[in-house]
Amino acid sequence: MFLPVIMAGGSGTRLWPVSREHYPKQFCSLVGDGTMLQQTVGRLSGLDRQEPLLICNEEHRFLAAEQLRLAGIENSPLILEPVGRNTAPAIALAAIEATRDGSDPLLLVMPADHLIQDIAAFHAGLAKAEALAGEGRLVTFGIVPKTPETGFGYIRRGAPLGSEGFSVAGFEEKPDLATAKAYLATGDCYWNSGMFMFRASAYLDEMRKHAPAILQACEQAMAHPQTDSQFIRPDRAAFEACPSDSIDYAVMEKTERAAVVPLDAGWNDIGSWSAIWDAMDKDADGNALSGDVLQVGSKNSIVAAEKRLVALVGVEDLVVIETADAVLVARRDAVQQVKQIVEKLKTLGRSEYVDHRKVYRPWGHYDSIDVGDRHQVKRITVKPGAKLSVQKHHHRAEHWVVVRGTAKVLKGEETILLSENQSTYIPLGEVHALENPGKIPLELIEVQSGSYLGEDDIVRFEDRYGRA
Repeated sequence: MFLPVIMAGGSGTRLWPVSREHYPKQFCSLVGDGTMLQQTVGRLSGLDRQEPLLICNEEHRFLAAEQLRLAGIENSPLILEPVGRNTAPAIALAAIEATRDGSDPLLLVMPADHLIQDIAAFHAGLAKAEALAGEGRLVTFGIVPKTPETGFGYIRRGAPLGSEGFSVAGFEEKPDLATAKAYLATGDCYWNSGMFMFRASAYLDEMRKHAPAILQACEQAMAHPQTDSQFIRPDRAAFEACPSDSIDYAVMEKTERAAVVPLDAGWNDIGSWSAIWDAMDKDADGNALSGDVLQVGSKNSIVAAEKRLVALVGVEDLVVIETADAVLVARRDAVQQVKQIVEKLKTLGRSEYVDHRKVYRPWGHYDSIDVGDRHQVKRITVKPGAKLSVQKHHHRAEHWVVVRGTAKVLKGEETILLSENQSTYIPLGEVHALENPGKIPLELIEVQSGSYLGEDDIVRFEDRYGRA
């Protein structure tokens, strides 16, 4: 039996406009059914394992918990990183938490945003890694390369370790094309997958030997974590003082216990729109199309339409991604530059790199369907049994019109029930709350008006999600 540790941090800027700061690629549905996180959990089905331990940041905690719930996993623990410090400290937090009760499980460390298409081959690789990790090895999975990729680091294998895998002769940085071709020709180099298996104590021992400052900071951060339902919060000050480093640099390149298990399982890191085109089913002209798309005389393009009809005529090798508030058009061989658009959005102070038009909250979601200088219109959906915080606003008033379900509204000292086609008005400064007491989703239209309409104009008095 092993404990899956799922790394769900990261921003996925190269997959904008679908992936955004508050809704990164691991929470998006990009290839196949379900989100990347849900697919990561799903490929563990049928294995002798514990419930997964997930690591993400504070901002994504409710999104991650809800996606796990939809995948059939209730109350799985989530470690919330106060700040990003790369993979070595994050995995150390997980190893410390996993050994808190005196146990010493094998940890299977996986990013939440990778695609693996051959599940049987993946499971076979896990069985080999489990045998090596049980002997005290720190196992990494090396992807059998198909092409001379320059975007991945490489692992060079050493002597065989029985039939399970090999010792590690060395780790290589991302190469230029000529070097990548040379690696491919040797037959003893693999792409570095970023997946690992080892016993928790073995990882901590190697951290103590090779990265003691990181381990000490993580131990201090986890000495007295705050716990809130399924959420585990390390001490912020201690973790902020932790050096930032990857597991490869901090441990795997230095340890004498490293092993590699070759994996040929249809792996794809989904690191760009071109990678998604590679992984998707295509028509006879090489086009990967999703949503409401029409094409005439176009080839080898990827098109994703979310809200509108997208038509392609006589083009080749394009990426066209349409969302409710942004459209990306790029050459397929230039998609690595998408992150430069994200940087420009940041520099300009625009919100499109942070949120989609539809924003998810622990109680449901809202869609900003119209925004002006002194007004904003939202379509709000509240899950059955959920309640927004008891709050007030200093700069805006709100009108609510129920279009589906039943709303329980606190307005000052008064509590009222509203059904379909009924409405109410929340004056500026009035303490209020919205709740769905029913069995179906509550949908309403909210019209805000005032001098400032930002989400930070909220004073919370009570909140069942710990945000007050």
